[in-house]
Amino acid sequence: MAEETQKAATPEAQTSTTTTEEVVAAEEKPAVIEKETPAPVPEPEPVASEKPAVVEEADAVGEGAVEEEKPKEETTGEVKITQSVSFKEETNVVGELPEAQKKALDDLKQLIQEALKKHEFTTPSPPTPKEEEEKKPAETEKVEVKEAEKTEAPSTSEEPKTEEEPKATEAETEASTPPPPPPVVEEKVEVKEEKVEEKVEEKEEEKKAEPSAAAETVVAAATEVEKVAAVDEDGAKTVEAIEETIVAVSAPTTEEAAPAAEPETAPAEEPKKEEEAVPDAPPPPPEEVFIWGIPLLGDERSDVILLKFLRARDFKVKDAFTMIKNTVKWRKEFGIDALLEEALGTELENVVFTHGVDKEGHPVCYNVYGAFQDKELYQNCFASEEKRAKFLKWRIQFLEKSIRKLDFSPSGICTIVQVSDLKNSPGPAKSGLRQATNQALGLLQDNYPEFVAKNVFINVPWWYLTFNKMISPFLTQRTKSKFVFAGLSKSTETLFKYIAPEEVPVQYGGLSRDGEFTVADSATDVTIKPASKHTVVFPVSEACILAWELRVLGWDVSYEAEFVPSAEDGYTVIVSKTRKVTATDEPVISDTFKIGEPGKVVFTIDNQTSKKKKLLYRSKTKPISE
Repeated sequence: MAEETQKAATPEAQTSTTTTEEVVAAEEKPAVIEKETPAPVPEPEPVASEKPAVVEEADAVGEGAVEEEKPKEETTGEVKITQSVSFKEETNVVGELPEAQKKALDDLKQLIQEALKKHEFTTPSPPTPKEEEEKKPAETEKVEVKEAEKTEAPSTSEEPKTEEEPKATEAETEASTPPPPPPVVEEKVEVKEEKVEEKVEEKEEEKKAEPSAAAETVVAAATEVEKVAAVDEDGAKTVEAIEETIVAVSAPTTEEAAPAAEPETAPAEEPKKEEEAVPDAPPPPPEEVFIWGIPLLGDERSDVILLKFLRARDFKVKDAFTMIKNTVKWRKEFGIDALLEEALGTELENVVFTHGVDKEGHPVCYNVYGAFQDKELYQNCFASEEKRAKFLKWRIQFLEKSIRKLDFSPSGICTIVQVSDLKNSPGPAKSGLRQATNQALGLLQDNYPEFVAKNVFINVPWWYLTFNKMISPFLTQRTKSKFVFAGLSKSTETLFKYIAPEEVPVQYGGLSRDGEFTVADSATDVTIKPASKHTVVFPVSEACILAWELRVLGWDVSYEAEFVPSAEDGYTVIVSKTRKVTATDEPVISDTFKIGEPGKVVFTIDNQTSKKKKLLYRSKTKPISE
């Protein structure tokens, strides 16, 4: 969701080579060089009062305030914020990687190649342990139902027997004739045994003559035994004798049936031989899998994609491979390819938009959370699960389109800088926004690894740091190391550390807007000390039209401009009379002046406040058209 260390450009380095500056200031006091460290916050203070202090400390990183405020870092948790500045984006050139990372990349490519040959990305994967555990309760319920049915079935079949038993006892009591004497029963049993043995011997002789009919003889013997048992009126002893004969007969039949089964298995091997001859056909070609329009293998951009997954999993090859498979699966289920062509409306185009690049060339994406103060917009996005799903689809679609514009070559720019504006953002009580944010964070972290070079939070309210602590456990340390937080008073200054003023939109303190100037016209930013004047001079060597843009953040200063000709007998021309510019006036002064002789245009900004002011300006000349 690629890392960088950026230094704020000094005013001296950004000053135009063709411009000289003259500073007419009041007495320079040593106190002018302020050390912008926040006032200490006592520990008994409530959380609400501690939050702004954390934001101010976060902005002091790199200005010598970190080491002095270490005791406060322990109580307010600023350590997490200071880590973001030290983060540096790694190289994507394979030849520049450490040996351990090269080996991890090679191992991952080998795993992917084997998976593509086996079509593992398109064939359904076996159920995971979690899915198996979820299935177990359902299976146990089915087994219990079957067992219950089985237990009910024999109970119903035994009912007639239980009814017959009492009838037999009643018949015995009512019968007037005594039961037959025991010797007669023994004779009958012996006769039955002799008959059974004779039949069994006959069947055994038939089995020897025809081994293939062994199974039939066993069945015939069993049927004969059943007939004999049915003829006899005396139940118990006759059945016992028959069971003994059946055991004696069945034992040898199984042994003799074994060799008879061998000729049956022999012809079954013939189809196998035919099947072994079939694989002469060539195997199917490896499948092709694309992510963000780039194949997983076979392209120089593929290594850049694989390195993103490896870095997201600390170069653990198996974990990275599993992440890739899950991402491919999720993209198919979510329907990413179709989503790119889907029309989802334009009502959010001012909420999330891309504008300009940072000093390293990364595209900058702005997220304006304050727009959700509009009740109608909030309801349309988060009022129900269906609307939150639609918002999530829109956000994923916007990200996918932004990613397709990146350069995935080894030396290209393949990450984005996110700027999240939290001014007037709905608070944590808005459950719909909170749920959508958590869901989006999970999807982005699982399926879009290493696409964020830096995440800058501006206009941060005190309550957001508490919310950030809540979602922090769900983020990796690498992701959190890219976070930068800035309060309301430090937001523009923080943006200028990473983004040039001509690339920053006007609403965030920059100069970028539709007009005569473009991002190709670089701007200069300087700091005006308290109770001092700052003069900017634009020299002109020939007749031309001079155009300029000028801005003081927060204004509350006086401004004037005049043209001074180079000739000694020339007259100074007032371009703009002295006037007071307040914070509610236009954010940028843009003007032109037609010059007919060599000279210079001088701008004077008088800052009579007790605060430092940030001045931005740029200019260019155009020939006079006849």
